[in-house]
Formats: sequence, structure tokens, C-alpha cells
Amino acid sequence: MRICLITPRPDHPLLAATTALLTPRHHVESLDPGAEDCLSREHAGPGTLADVYLLKARTPRALALARLIEQRGAPVLNSAAATGLCQDRTEMAELARRAGLPFAETRTVAALRLLAAEAEPTRPLVVKSRHSRRNDLVARADDAARLRALCADWPDEPVVVQPFTANSGWDHKLWVVAGQVFGALRRSELADGGRGPTLPLALGELPDGWLDLVREVGSVFALDVYGVDVIDAGDGAPLIVDINAFPGIRGQAGAPEALAALALRAGA
Repeated sequence: MRICLITPRPDHPLLAATTALLTPRHHVESLDPGAEDCLSREHAGPGTLADVYLLKARTPRALALARLIEQRGAPVLNSAAATGLCQDRTEMAELARRAGLPFAETRTVAALRLLAAEAEPTRPLVVKSRHSRRNDLVARADDAARLRALCADWPDEPVVVQPFTANSGWDHKLWVVAGQVFGALRRSELADGGRGPTLPLALGELPDGWLDLVREVGSVFALDVYGVDVIDAGDGAPLIVDINAFPGIRGQAGAPEALAALALRAGA
């Protein structure tokens, strides 16, 4: 079988380990969506398609490439549509809440400067770039002064705004590959002192219903490989604060095996 990784980094630990599992019997190649020839006939023309593509990139160019490959009949995991949906935090929140998922209450503001011009916040806020990307804006703002300070660097940034929910300061990073869940605890970037270490998480210690909830996210968003950031909002009540298509899932025993098996099933 021929398997293609759509990524600028085929040496990413998850992808490298998955490739090592597959290559004894299958051919694994990579396609950098940032390369000038990524849309050329060599990669997207008739008769040249791989059996399955793993979309480990989220740039507009990567999504355009994935859509073209899908139009030509090859499976892409995750699909371009599902990946793109997770890049728009407004659409993400609207779909999650329509589906009844416990997602943070979210409103959209066209530019951060408009939010900074509003009245003094009555409670702490979480402010995020509407469009998820590397080095985007994710910050806590307790007052108007903090909003003005953020506005100095991000005045025209479209943002989403969520009420800050008091919690332990630890995000539950839950990753799923074809229904198999992996997890870790990571100190939140919104906690005092900023982002901290990542610690092991025993899935059996999660509150009742959390694993089912995380798997339900995959069904709602049509995702095969994804991550869900969940905080404990009190007494084990889960609150979803972010959903990511094809996260890194670093250091999780069994994740490369699950991804390799998924690729083979999809390619078959």
C-alpha cells in the first residue's frame, strides 16, 4: 500500500514512529504542502494518487491540496472540511453547542480593538484568535487595562471571547485515534506562571463520562485523529475549551500503532 503524509515535517515523532511501523510492508512518502510543486501533476494527477493521505498540516495551502486529492477520489484523514472547521473557533463553538457538547460559551468580535472599547469586563475573560494557527492569540484578561495591553499588539485581530472558568490550572489533553483515547495533563498557558510541564494521565482516573464525551466529539466533527482540551469546571463537570485536528500526540505509547492501523484500514 502507498501512504502519503501531507506535512512539512515527516520527522515529527508521531509520524516517524508510524512510518517505521508501516515501511516493512508498505511505501510511505511525504508531501510538503508549502513546496512549489505540491499541486503538480506528479502528486495530484490521474494515476498518481496514494491509497491514503494523512493530513498533518492546517495551512490554507495544505487544505487546498487535501481538497484537490479528495476530489480526485483518494481518502484524506482528517478530511479537509473537518480540519478547516477546527481552524475557525467560531464555527467550532457553534457546532459543539448545537450538538449539546459542554463547550465554553463563546462570542465573536470582529477586532480586538472593538472588544477593548467595550465597558469594563464584569468577570475575567479568555480571549483567543478566531482563526487557530501557530503563535495565535490566547490570553486571559481580567480587566480593561489588560485588554488595552493586548490590543497594542493585536488591534485588528478577529477574536472569540469566553468567560474564564475557575479551575485547577491543568488542562486535560485527550487525544483520539480511531476511537482509542490517549491523555496527559498539561499546565495551562492561562494559569499563573504560564504554561508548564506535561504529566502522565491515567485514563481510568477520569470522571465518569469523560471518555464517552471525547469520543462523541469525533462523531460530531467527523474527525478520525483529534485532540480535545478539557478542564474540570467543578465536581468533575467537563468543559471543552478547544478541539484540534491531528495533534502531535507525543510520547503516548500505542499511538503510532493506532495511527498505522487506521491508515491501513482507510487505504484498503
